[in-house]
Amino acid sequence: MTLSRRDFLKLSTAGLAALALSELRLSDALALEAPASFQGRATYSGVPVYDAPSFNAKQLSLLNKDQVVDVLAHLNAEGAHNKVWYRFAGGYTYSGWLQPCRTILQTPVTQLPHARALGEVTVPFLETRRGPFSYSDRSMRLYYGSTHWIQRIITNETGTWYEIYDSYLKLSLFVSATEMRIVPDLELGSLSPNIPDALKFIHVDLRTQYVTAFEDQKLVFRSRCSSGAGRTKTPLGDYQTYHKGPSIHMSNEGDSEINIYSLPGVPWVSFFTGTGIAFHGTYWHNDFGKPRSHGCINLPNSAAKFIYRWTSPTVPPETEYLHQPKTGTKVQVVRPED
Repeated sequence: MTLSRRDFLKLSTAGLAALALSELRLSDALALEAPASFQGRATYSGVPVYDAPSFNAKQLSLLNKDQVVDVLAHLNAEGAHNKVWYRFAGGYTYSGWLQPCRTILQTPVTQLPHARALGEVTVPFLETRRGPFSYSDRSMRLYYGSTHWIQRIITNETGTWYEIYDSYLKLSLFVSATEMRIVPDLELGSLSPNIPDALKFIHVDLRTQYVTAFEDQKLVFRSRCSSGAGRTKTPLGDYQTYHKGPSIHMSNEGDSEINIYSLPGVPWVSFFTGTGIAFHGTYWHNDFGKPRSHGCINLPNSAAKFIYRWTSPTVPPETEYLHQPKTGTKVQVVRPED
């Protein structure tokens, strides 16, 4: 089965897009672009572990927040929107509760490719330090796949350290160079640069929680997402991705007295409204397919990176944030009737 943009939009209007995607076998990738072997990090304290892949199975134990397990298999079992479960040595748990991650230690570099460079965390989590020494006081934790701006490199008797800067907190911290990779310029360039921007189109279906992208009539991308929930629903309408950044500290501090969040290093952020609604990567959950954000479109990191690179404007490698009004790739957010 093939699906043109025209056909897809007709089906979406009729509320049948999910069926069409199912026929294309696009609904299987709910949790992660999982490698042959990977790890899972518990995203909250008290993740249940069962003796079978079922919410009704016997509970064996609980995982602590940030506890990391080696995932031995992933399989389809129970779930309303995401049926993927993970098996590990201690039992089974629902994939939405674990962040898929890996431990990929890096060889430190001695020189930045530019005045500053984008770094990506390559371990389940790392401890930042107040100074460039292993005995310096710890600060906040950073998580797998999050991105941060590296300002300089320091080598001393305790190893090689990257100094990172958080512009929201106005704070410099230090991370071990073995736990963060420098993202090469090649990974920051535009995807499909020969396709005119007028032929690129992103469709967000809030009912099915699917993001799809087209080049003219050709479907080139799809991913489950998590849109806004409760009183912070993602707004419907037609938009453009006119401001972007590869690493954004997202927070609602000062705007709300409840459900406060502060998320450093949110990766691959493509804003499409003037109120901060964006496509972006997600390291604090893996439960895509249901609304659970504060208005943004949560995506797996690899999906957010595709959107970031595929859409316009293209952000230069050294640029923290690019704002170009009246430009960008077209985005349509809809919610067809059930």
